[in-house]
Amino acid sequence: MADYPIIADVSNYIVRTLREKMCPEPIPSPNNIEVSTPADSDVDYILGLYLYDVREEGEVAVPAMVNSGRTRLRRPSRPYSLYYMLFLNGSSQMGLKGGDVQKIIGRAAQIINDSSAVSPRTLQSWLEDDEPPIIFSPARMSLEDKVRVWSAINKPYQVSLFYKAAPVFLSSEVFADTPRVIDAEFRLNIQ
Repeated sequence: MADYPIIADVSNYIVRTLREKMCPEPIPSPNNIEVSTPADSDVDYILGLYLYDVREEGEVAVPAMVNSGRTRLRRPSRPYSLYYMLFLNGSSQMGLKGGDVQKIIGRAAQIINDSSAVSPRTLQSWLEDDEPPIIFSPARMSLEDKVRVWSAINKPYQVSLFYKAAPVFLSSEVFADTPRVIDAEFRLNIQ
């Protein structure tokens, strides 16, 4: 199962996909798309990806321990949902006009919708187990919820896109070695 860098790997995958498909039009350079927070000041990029929430999905029942090889047990991976905001950097020195902002937001939405899933094995090539794909879907939020996200970082609301990436399975490092069978006894009762 996926190791702890999977959260950063998902973020980097989204940024890499946006860079490949948004440059040079409508964004001139791949360096103008970053993993960032709207609270950062004195940074010069156009489009930012902000991970604003990580939630463990507790509705999924998981067993206490699962097999990991012939003589080891480990705690099962836990599923998480990642919540992202795609936003335009208000402190950018690029001088974007209203029409430019709408083109960038529209193109970003189109790219995320067209690239709506990724295999965890694409993000972490060493994975041995098959895991379900990570699905990118619009986060169902009211305008008030979106304003709250912006308020939490002390910034005024601006048009932005909100997405959910799930399920993201995070492995456990807790293993238990099971004792080897050294003696076995079999009996047959024939009647």
